[in-house]
Order: sequence, then structure tokens, then C-alpha cells
Amino acid sequence: MDELLDRAVSMRSEGRPFVMATVVWSSGLSSGKQGSRAIISEDGRMEGWLGGACAAPTLTRMAREVLLQGRARLVVVGPDHGLAGSNREGVETVPMACDSEGTMEVYLEPVFPPPHLVVVGNSPAAGALTAMARALGWRTSVVDDGGRRDDHHPDDRVFLTLDLDEVGVDRQTMVVVATQGHYDEEALAAALATPARYVGLVASHKRSGAVEEYLRERGIGEADLGRVRAPAGLDLGRVGHREMAVSILAELVALRSVTPRVAEPDKDVPASIRQGRSESGASEATDPVCGMMVITSQARFRVEHRGRSYWFCAAGCETAFRRDPDRYLSSGE
Repeated sequence: MDELLDRAVSMRSEGRPFVMATVVWSSGLSSGKQGSRAIISEDGRMEGWLGGACAAPTLTRMAREVLLQGRARLVVVGPDHGLAGSNREGVETVPMACDSEGTMEVYLEPVFPPPHLVVVGNSPAAGALTAMARALGWRTSVVDDGGRRDDHHPDDRVFLTLDLDEVGVDRQTMVVVATQGHYDEEALAAALATPARYVGLVASHKRSGAVEEYLRERGIGEADLGRVRAPAGLDLGRVGHREMAVSILAELVALRSVTPRVAEPDKDVPASIRQGRSESGASEATDPVCGMMVITSQARFRVEHRGRSYWFCAAGCETAFRRDPDRYLSSGE
């Protein structure tokens, strides 16, 4: 267990989202006992122990959904003995008709790394924004034309030419350009070259328009320019740099509250997940008898019926299907 918790801390520090799955209740001959835990990563890999072959694929699929939705989920897996409280509000029940007679209740809790804010510039607005973001517990990195400062190593200074890759900008990073007239164009171009989910420019409406026109004339496309929030933050009129920082943070907090923290289902979710495949490329299928998810490459039980393959999580499901396939197949299959 200590190793699993150490692994969770390590993944969070690396900026990797995951689900902490915990068996909070079990009954009968379930191989997942109360207190059993596992980490399920964004790509569907499981570390730890939750239960047998029947439950693991379904819980993995649900864990990926939990990461996409950003909300915890309580799941009851197993035969309904009337003990799991399947009618409780907010509890999702996945019945099993497998050989296993056990039932377990699993809490799936998404764990996300702290937000990463990259502030470009050395202006008073940049300083105020960085300080406030750190007070919220966000990871912050500051880049200016003289170098980069990271809050984890505040005394280190790495000189660079606005290479934002140095501070690990990814599709969840938020970048705010607060150079305030010194090198706005260069800084904004560097920010747009990254996959950052938010790119904001601290400038007036007039200055913002001039910067965007400059970049447009130098080949920056409209799709990229459309990513820019300029002026950054809520419109509070003419305010000081501290109030400006508050308005920008308010906008970023609102952004995080209304959009998924891992990916947008219709845009950024890997096609492998949308099409019933794990991130690693393993195909998934639904056991037609019990409804559990099965990773086909690992399945030991398969039946060919009318030119189609069906996979099963356990021998009992395969046997039941062979005895009466039509009972488990919808019309037309």
C-alpha cells in the first residue's frame, strides 16, 4: 500500500491525472476486499488490485469516463443480492452474471495535478498574477526575455529565447503574456506555438489589435489568432495591476470549472477511447451474457457464432451463451 501511495504522489508531481479506485464495501466471494486499492491512469493502465478479471476492464473504462467528466463515481459491481443498495441516488450498479458470487462497491476518485500557469513577462501585472496563482496552490512558471524562473527552483535562472517548452507547456497549461509592450509580439507568437489550452494577452483593446495584426501579417493564421484571449481577464475597465491579476485568475478558474480537465469528448479524446479501444490500442468488447467489458486480447473465452466473434469474462458466461445464444443477442445480430 505504501508503494501505491508513493506512486500516486509521483504521478501527481509529474502532472499526470489518474483515478484512485478503492473498494469501500464487499460481500460474498469477491476477490476485491474492503480497502483494496488501485491506480488507473489516463491510458487505462491499472496498478494495484481491485478484483478479478471480470471487474477490472469495466472499472478501467469507468475510470477513464471519470477523468473526462472530472467527477467521482461510486460503483457497485456484482450480482444484486439486495445488499448493495442499488437504489441509492448517485450509486451506479453494474450487475454481473459471472461465476463470481461476490459483490463490491468501488469509489472512483479522479486526481488531477495542480493547474499550471505560465506567465510571460517581468511586469507588475506578471508579478501580481504569479503571486496570486501560487496562493491558490497552482504550479507557476515565469518566462521573460532574460530567462525562466520556476517556483520549484526560485533561485535557478535558465537563459533562453522564449522557448516555452522549457517549462513543460501541454494542452492543460494556461499561458498569460504580460510583457506589456516590451516584446508582446514575440511572446504571443511563442505562446501560440504551444498546445496550451488558454493563451491570454495583457493589453488594451487597441494594443491587442495591433499585436494581432502584426502577427497576421507575418503568417500567423486566423485559427491560431482565434485562440488568443485579448485583453485577458474579465472586463473591469481601467484598474491597477492587482485588480487585473484578480480578473485574469477569475477567468481561468471559470474556464477550469466548465471544461473537462483531461480532454474534450468531441475533440481531444483519442479516437481509440471513443471507438471502444484502450489508449494502448487493446480492443474492448461487451460480454453479451453479463454485460461486463472484456479486453479481447486478454480474453480466454470466445465463441464464433454466425460469423461473428463474442468474448466472455468467465467460463460460466461462455457456457450460458453456447447453450442458448439467441437469449443473449438482440434481434438482428
